[in-house]
Amino acid sequence: MEDMTDKKPALVLHLSTGGEPLLFALDAKETQRLEADLTHIVKTGAVTSVQTQDSAKVTINFSQVAVAYIDDLQRKGKVFGLH
Repeated sequence: MEDMTDKKPALVLHLSTGGEPLLFALDAKETQRLEADLTHIVKTGAVTSVQTQDSAKVTINFSQVAVAYIDDLQRKGKVFGLH
């Protein structure tokens, strides 16, 4: 498992309606939980709550989400799908 101390994980949501992506900073525990469940959540269009890094609880209707993934906000010069 990679060291999370140097990373700033975030849930990135691209809505079906378009526009700029929504980003939610996550702590290590919530990142692990979402990594395990995100594919299922998106496929089923579930409504689920996400605990952000600043302890806010955000409820998301994933039936309105076209693409969701967890990314490291520390990476510079990133291109989707390339590391």
